[in-house]
Amino acid sequence: MPSKKHSGSKELILAYFLANVGTVLESREIQKASGGASEWARRVRELRNEEGYQILSHKDRRDLKPGQYILETTVRVPAFRRGISKETRAQVLERNGHTCQMCGAAAGDPDPLGGPRTVRLTMGHIKDKSKGGDDSPQNLRAICDPCNEGLQNTAPPRPDRIHLLSQVRRATIDDQQALLDWLSKKFGPSTQV
Repeated sequence: MPSKKHSGSKELILAYFLANVGTVLESREIQKASGGASEWARRVRELRNEEGYQILSHKDRRDLKPGQYILETTVRVPAFRRGISKETRAQVLERNGHTCQMCGAAAGDPDPLGGPRTVRLTMGHIKDKSKGGDDSPQNLRAICDPCNEGLQNTAPPRPDRIHLLSQVRRATIDDQQALLDWLSKKFGPSTQV
């Protein structure tokens, strides 16, 4: 007798969405359908981003609440191929000090928009791929989700050294000390006198 193939969480989630096309699904239902997988949200993103399933969330439709998803149709759209390796991502995050290069928020900080979430960083292109950019480390920067969603291929210029130093001088002593502590952790003790 042939053995029964075990389905992974992504296959289970896809089967659940396909059985409920056009129905708003709650995150807890999707996690249950996945077999209780802790990484169920990542599998949903993979289905949407890498396999082209039109799975929408509150970021796509105003009538959906956070934690709600809907597969509107079984028609798949062209999906992107993951072009940024784990090694490149780690290199860029390390180079950028695990902070958003737009607003300065660090990974794990409280979400600036409020709520229970913490800041999550993603890879942002300096020159967007639609404008000829590539996935090289030189064209990537760490960016938080709120900045990435509002960026739309435009970005304010980085502050120059004089402006940055003037802002630090205007800060309170406590904030200057916090900055010094952060810089010391990032770069180690200064060897210059």
